[in-house]
Amino acid sequence: MTAADRAPVRVGVFGLLGSGNLGNDGSLEAVLGYLRAEHPEAVVDALCGGPEAVTTRFGIPATRLHWYSGEYRTASRAGAIAAKGLGKLVDVFRTAAWVRRHDVVIVPGMGVLEATLPLRPWGFPYSLFLLCASGRLLRSRVALVSVGAATIGNRPTRALVRWSARLATYRSYRDAQSRDAMRAMGVDTARDEVYPDLAFALPTPRSPELSASPPAFGREGPPEQGGTPSAPSDPSAPPGPVCVGVMDFHGGNDDRARADEIHRRYLDGTIRFVRALVEEGRAVRLLTGDRCDASVVAAILDAVDSPLVTAAEPSSLADLMKEMAAADTVVAIRYHNLICALKTATPVLALCYAAKSDALMAEMGLGAYCHPAREVDADRLLEQFRALEKRSAELRQTLTERNLAAARRLEHQFNSLTAALFPAADHAQTSRKAP
Repeated sequence: MTAADRAPVRVGVFGLLGSGNLGNDGSLEAVLGYLRAEHPEAVVDALCGGPEAVTTRFGIPATRLHWYSGEYRTASRAGAIAAKGLGKLVDVFRTAAWVRRHDVVIVPGMGVLEATLPLRPWGFPYSLFLLCASGRLLRSRVALVSVGAATIGNRPTRALVRWSARLATYRSYRDAQSRDAMRAMGVDTARDEVYPDLAFALPTPRSPELSASPPAFGREGPPEQGGTPSAPSDPSAPPGPVCVGVMDFHGGNDDRARADEIHRRYLDGTIRFVRALVEEGRAVRLLTGDRCDASVVAAILDAVDSPLVTAAEPSSLADLMKEMAAADTVVAIRYHNLICALKTATPVLALCYAAKSDALMAEMGLGAYCHPAREVDADRLLEQFRALEKRSAELRQTLTERNLAAARRLEHQFNSLTAALFPAADHAQTSRKAP
């Protein structure tokens, strides 16, 4: 049978995509780039949180993840509670019917095996379990690709996450501690690999001042050996802008009892930090990573009434990277805000709310520049910020080198994914050698 005679591979992508989280959508963009470059014949669609947004932006058909449209609203009345319960039952059959139509289903990145932010077992963990169980029963290959994981204390959530991972055909993690966490929760990870976050495969915005690492997919020829993004050449020139990435942060699953206190402490510390920068004459650009972060931006703008403080409305990781490429320094809390800064080789100070952020910063050579998001101390943050800026040129060089290494690792990831998920006759024609 020739390649022209074979039916096209049917590929589904699954997750909380198109729901306003820029990091999740960036992971989807990376996987779609890989599919279009390596498997252009594949027929792709999505089962996701925001189908209209996914179709509009990425041009693929999409189906709503949940039958009940009020899935993410708190159900307090009897009718809403009954509808949500019925929706869980209906979703068993909807998910199975969707999976059955596909040869391969990819869960692109995201922290789908963790509960570092508030999460109920009957929410996304239940949906992921339905996906993986349906894949195993219906013999559709399910791949968890460069996902995040963390040890989970809540028993129902832990059980659903553990069984989801066990039932998947392919697993890879975005850091070693994610793999260790799944091993600790009873998953055999002997064949599982660790690769960089999928967002490192996205193209980096270029400017005369920025020479970025190449994307990990769809590249022609060898990797470009781009130079280091240049720091200001005139030491007497005024310092440039600072990007501050914010988050509507209330702690994680285990912090529900003190969520308001954590949020207040994070917000107060961030406001004090921004005010101190403004008093020094620094321009500050506020950035979000999810639509829910807008309330934090508004609170900071209200508290620090200065023309030096402005806010952007990024709609993609590319928008975030453009903002960060124009900055001298970045201070950020969201995981994918950190990645955007790192990809543009902009020195970044991380407000860490989970171990994944500490691991990412250490991997990229900035482990000394982490600050606890639950205990923001503006004075200490300023001290770390100044120390970071003193090493700006050196750190830009380090980041450029490590970005290139991350792109090469993801090249290997996509080759491995092709070998694991796609028919042998297909990947024999399209497989590439990793650098």
